Amino acid sequence: QVQLVESGGGLVQAGGSLRLSCAASGSIVMINAMYWHRQAPGNQRELVATITRGGSTDYADSVKGRFTISRDNAKNTVYLQMNSLKAADTAVYYCNADLLSAYGGWKNYWGQGTQVTVSS
Repeated sequence: QVQLVESGGGLVQAGGSLRLSCAASGSIVMINAMYWHRQAPGNQRELVATITRGGSTDYADSVKGRFTISRDNAKNTVYLQMNSLKAADTAVYYCNADLLSAYGGWKNYWGQGTQVTVSS
């Protein structure tokens, strides 16, 4: 069984920072790309940031220059450092990963989400 568990969400004032973490556990053989998505009330889920196994990154235009995605392959963990937060960043943040498990082959797995609320 594979699990992705996010942490680090919370309430922060506009202009502040938060660091999200997402740890994958279980019968993991390899993780390729890892992602952060977010979904605000009434909106579709959107891709925020991507990081490959080799460390190449990509960001949504709305977060470029403010958010940084990173990963620790030894810990099967992906991070999202969020700076200069805006009220528009308020959403549930989800991590997901393209992952090879010992029993299920290659699949895309999702975490349960963590709430980020930015007060203006």
